[in-house]
Amino acid sequence: MARPDSEMTIATPLPDLALEAAAQECGHVRVAGVDEAGRGPLAGAVVAAAVVLDPANIPAGLNDSKKLTEARREVIFLEIMEKAQVGFCAAPVSVIDNLNIRGATLWAMTQAVAALPFSPDLALIDGRDVPPGLPCKGEAVIGGDARSLSIAAASIVAKVMRDRMCGVIHQSFPQYGFAKHKGYGTAFHLEALNAHGPSELHRTSFAPVRAAMR
Repeated sequence: MARPDSEMTIATPLPDLALEAAAQECGHVRVAGVDEAGRGPLAGAVVAAAVVLDPANIPAGLNDSKKLTEARREVIFLEIMEKAQVGFCAAPVSVIDNLNIRGATLWAMTQAVAALPFSPDLALIDGRDVPPGLPCKGEAVIGGDARSLSIAAASIVAKVMRDRMCGVIHQSFPQYGFAKHKGYGTAFHLEALNAHGPSELHRTSFAPVRAAMR
């Protein structure tokens, strides 16, 4: 007897190489996936990564970083760094406050692609925007980290790099709890922000940080 619809488990499609294969059929041999981590936090850099996978040597378990545990991301991150070509860039708070978070994210994405050991033929960009100044053609892919293995790999690299940076920040500013919340506006973080005021690594262009300035 079939279960009621409310009890059925719907499988979520995994990212694959369909977008990369389609691009290669159009002559784009080297295809990079590009993603970012850290647009929402109140402090710290926004990090972008660009990854060109080797189709014959794909790390096992690649998926959107948001669907993986921290421990699993760390394991896959090491495999990506060993098996793929990777570039990344961290846009510091000064760039975020100067360009705004969208502008800083696009800037970091461009720099991440430029940091690859070679210029790709095409960059698949997670989101709605193609960053200006790319060294190659760019294509925006909405929900790309759940569709493209290359973008999923970039999402893992960006997330792990940024989380590690937050661990380092925590050593200098333990009162804010960066190691736990990674700079996001949790209740604990907001309480600490109001109690101690912003640090030099807080984004003063963000409203909760401005409100805590004295």
